[in-house]
Amino acid sequence: HFWNETYWWDAGLSIHDLCEEPTELMITGTDACSGSNVNIEYLLFLDLDGDNIMETVVNSTTLGTAGLGWNNVLYNNVNSPNYSIGTPREFDERPVPANQKVGFAIEETVSGNSKTARVRWNTQQQPNVFFAPELPHGTHRIKWFITDGCGNNIDYEYTFTVRDCKTPTVVCENGLSANMVPSGMVTLWASDFLQYAEDNCTPVDQIQIGIRKCGVGVGFPADGNGNPITSVSFTCAELGAQCVEIWAIDRAGNADYCESPFTIQDNLDICSGSSDSITGRIITEDGIGISDVSIEIDGGCAFCPPIFFLALTDAQGYYSIDNAVPSTDDFYILPEKDDNPHNGVTTYDLVLISKHILNTEPLDSPYKMISADANKSGSITSFDIVELRKLILGVYVELPNNTSWRFVDSSFVFPNPQNPFQTGFPDTIPLGNPSPYNFIGMKIGDVNNSVVPNVLSPAQERFEGTVYFDTEDREVQEGEVFELKFSASELLEGCQFTVETDGLEILEILPGENMGKDNFALFPKKSLLTMAWEAGRQAHFTLKLKAQKTGSIQEMLRFSSEITQAEAYRYAKTLATNHQSLITNPPITKSRIALRFGNSNPAFELFQNQPNPFAEKTAITFQLPEASSAVLTVLDGNGKILWSKSSDWPAGMNTVEIDLTGLSVAGVLYYKLETPEKSAVRKMVRI
Repeated sequence: HFWNETYWWDAGLSIHDLCEEPTELMITGTDACSGSNVNIEYLLFLDLDGDNIMETVVNSTTLGTAGLGWNNVLYNNVNSPNYSIGTPREFDERPVPANQKVGFAIEETVSGNSKTARVRWNTQQQPNVFFAPELPHGTHRIKWFITDGCGNNIDYEYTFTVRDCKTPTVVCENGLSANMVPSGMVTLWASDFLQYAEDNCTPVDQIQIGIRKCGVGVGFPADGNGNPITSVSFTCAELGAQCVEIWAIDRAGNADYCESPFTIQDNLDICSGSSDSITGRIITEDGIGISDVSIEIDGGCAFCPPIFFLALTDAQGYYSIDNAVPSTDDFYILPEKDDNPHNGVTTYDLVLISKHILNTEPLDSPYKMISADANKSGSITSFDIVELRKLILGVYVELPNNTSWRFVDSSFVFPNPQNPFQTGFPDTIPLGNPSPYNFIGMKIGDVNNSVVPNVLSPAQERFEGTVYFDTEDREVQEGEVFELKFSASELLEGCQFTVETDGLEILEILPGENMGKDNFALFPKKSLLTMAWEAGRQAHFTLKLKAQKTGSIQEMLRFSSEITQAEAYRYAKTLATNHQSLITNPPITKSRIALRFGNSNPAFELFQNQPNPFAEKTAITFQLPEASSAVLTVLDGNGKILWSKSSDWPAGMNTVEIDLTGLSVAGVLYYKLETPEKSAVRKMVRI
């Protein structure tokens, strides 16, 4: 009932209702001469619009004067004289008389020689009844002023954060049952078991719901991209009493769950002959199903061909073989998948592999180590980085000495997890074992688990900010040969991108410090250059160019993701408790990367939508060198307009959410950005 007028806006939740919490703010003062006879005042600096700027000040010396009474703050008064000029805004929407509306106050109590002051709310009806104010979530600041009887004064100032720490309420349905379907595998959804979920701050439609089998994991069930796992599957081996956990997580990351016991029945007698069938599941290290893995029965006997191709895994990684199979122990299950080698592989993986080789930050699982062995040599060396870098740069279309995926029997326990190559590992399972035949799949080159293993878990790219590469802009004449230097705007762990040229010939690449020519690949026929660099920290290089026409450099040069996805990996600015500049092994954030001319004028750029592929909603980000009108349009393959927005946009980065809910169109779509001076088009995929 507080902070929910139409002018209050929570950008994170997209609602006109700021979530609040009772907040205790107090100070105690005493003086050697005056004792408790001291005067205490405060200035409360509030961030009421969630932009990390404290724009509104509550001044305890003006409470109840100049119209600053109950149910009123002067919004955006921080820069006014004595904080007295701002926009009056109410914050108490309770259906009570005006004299019962709350307002800011100060409560003072004396104990012996000390006086304690507290920031409080009270009402006009009961001005001497005080209670803790309900302050909106965010980071705020308070400054206390204490003056003794002789006029001596001292002040104390500190910043504090109000946040949501309450978990959602989630209630399950109980006593349900499910019947086995003819495939011998029944899939159940979180919505089947959820009675309701609610939260003190997050609206119901923004609470995410997940499901898992009871006792098989901890924390909110999510896939490798952070998306909720919303379904679980059960086979004939799991008939009878079962249990699932239904989880709810709010926008602040608080999560809780309930358990729902239920029964899997076989009323159609589906499972009576299942002893002759072969079933199993293939998942990633994070437990996400891998789709389109071919399942073969390999081996040999006197009266059968050596190989039987039998099944593909479904979208959740399950497979089932119902036809008769050889009963001899000479046969075994063999999973194979060798497609989309770029899936999940970026220069960030090279950063992590380098740290493993240098033993500064070893990879934390044997599965990641197997993924890092790009050349399948049974060890992790700089040669693996060279092979993967060629893949990222577009020199390779696939790894020459390895498949895209490798697999290991999920029941296998590595004798030495710090070196999975020491004893080898089983990539097949003999048919003599009972079903299910389960495997762990490893995407070669992906050591941070960013792979998209199936169509149900589309990539969810998370970018934080933009890293710029600065260079100059000037007019060049046709035939002119010149050098152009590119320097990153900050220290980086690594980066990758594609350089597109129009009217410029790249004559020579001059790598910077800790950089070599093998960090680049040149495609002269396409006028493209790719770059992948993981050495850290200062990224700079120079290109020797020849102008094929007269014009400005800015018109002839741009960064893109045409071959190599444009992104940078920078150190997160996390301060240690001892106030050192950076903690040891600081976390790394992924950022967009763009070209900036003259240190102040970013280039015109249309970025890849995220996520992509997407189902209903996606976000499109673009960069404008200056404020301009522009039209953003989404079209199908025939040029039909599906969505359009025209507006005046500010200079810099702009992001627009696209919602295609209700439209049946799917497949490859196009989005186009047009300004009076420039335009750009990109593809995206809707599933």
